[in-house]
Amino acid sequence: MAPQLRKSTQRARLLNGMVQATVERGYEAANVSAVISNARVSRPTFYDYFADREACFLAALGEVQQRLLDRAGEELSGVPPREALARAIAALVAFAEEDPAAGRFLTAEAMTSGPRGLSLREQGIERLAVLVERAERGAGAASPLPDVDPRVVLGSAYRMLAMRLRRGEGRLAELGEALTAWVASYERPGRSRRWATLEPSARPARSAHVPEGPIQRMPGVFPPGRPRVSEQEVSENHRLRILYAVARLAAEEGYGAMTVADIKALARVDGHVFYQLFADKQEAFAAAHELGFQQVMDVTSKAFFSAAAWPERSWEAGRALTGLLDANPMVGKVGFVEAYAAGAETTQRVEDSHAAFMFFLQDGLVHSTREPPPSREAMEAIIAAVFEIIFLEACKRKPQTSRLLGYIAHLWLAPFLGAAASDRFIGAQLQRDEKAARRTQRAPGARASRARRAS
Repeated sequence: MAPQLRKSTQRARLLNGMVQATVERGYEAANVSAVISNARVSRPTFYDYFADREACFLAALGEVQQRLLDRAGEELSGVPPREALARAIAALVAFAEEDPAAGRFLTAEAMTSGPRGLSLREQGIERLAVLVERAERGAGAASPLPDVDPRVVLGSAYRMLAMRLRRGEGRLAELGEALTAWVASYERPGRSRRWATLEPSARPARSAHVPEGPIQRMPGVFPPGRPRVSEQEVSENHRLRILYAVARLAAEEGYGAMTVADIKALARVDGHVFYQLFADKQEAFAAAHELGFQQVMDVTSKAFFSAAAWPERSWEAGRALTGLLDANPMVGKVGFVEAYAAGAETTQRVEDSHAAFMFFLQDGLVHSTREPPPSREAMEAIIAAVFEIIFLEACKRKPQTSRLLGYIAHLWLAPFLGAAASDRFIGAQLQRDEKAARRTQRAPGARASRARRAS
């Protein structure tokens, strides 16, 4: 064997070994030993090609992405513009069905790998979206096209596939058909498209259901002695301080970089206190994530039921959710980004939360003016698309999710009401909220509050 060919074969085996190890064990456990065992090469050979485990992971992710892009490029060559987004989804689904390990590695495990892996995932979706946009360029002004940003839709498809591949489900072609029907529900003449790119609009008025201050704070430390404080109160104080420390460290440094020593130092608790309450950082993170989820659902549910009927209920829920995430970026980062890095338990909790948010869509089936109304898979895709938007914003230093409320409402409502009726409703709500925001800014109490913040 020629030296160059042998090197190429060894590198390919290492990349395949990384895919196999990550899918079988999870990112954290896919260490160099697992990779070389799968690849059947020596440890020195591994370091001939890669500086460390992360470099190998990123190379494997890049290679899998390129295989998908090559396939999608062939699928989209000469395709009618109207079919471009659906064909890209079909290429993604077929890729995952033919090679479930590579499909899971691309759509699911990339979410668990930290900032560089997440960035590479976004780049892959971006490149796939560019192929779609190129194929759509030949459409005439009257030609129907999906009025959605392909990045959001493809991100939703990634998430839908990830959930099914984690569960080992087959028959992915049926999912592809459901996603194609969902995308078609956003079609309108190309000249009328309003939501083809994910652009922020004016910030809506603050929901009355969003608390004024942060929903997560570090409790104070009890003074020495504590003669009138019960042991239960002390334990709860310790628990909440640990949960706050976990959330803050995960948001600022990332779950992977956080250590138990960091948590103890920020929470100002001893090691024996931490281990009395939690077995390890993973268990503490799962508890912090659960607390944040409960707080989000409490605010969102109250806002939903504050309105008389759907779709106003959906708007109020969305306004409260996005406003809460803007006011509490730590909650968004922990709940929608770092949760995937914390292992199977919190990943499953994120996916279970899709079912909780499905509740907010169910009411729309009664009021749907389209026949047939959206399928269950379409509603799952809507929620996955909303989660993708929140994820993209939560990755930013200063998220502005509330400025994307109009776009989120379009994703939410158009499959039920049609594009034109959805636009009229969103326009009226944004106008109403803009007026309410101006009134709030002119109110004496608001001016005094701004003055206090400025001082």
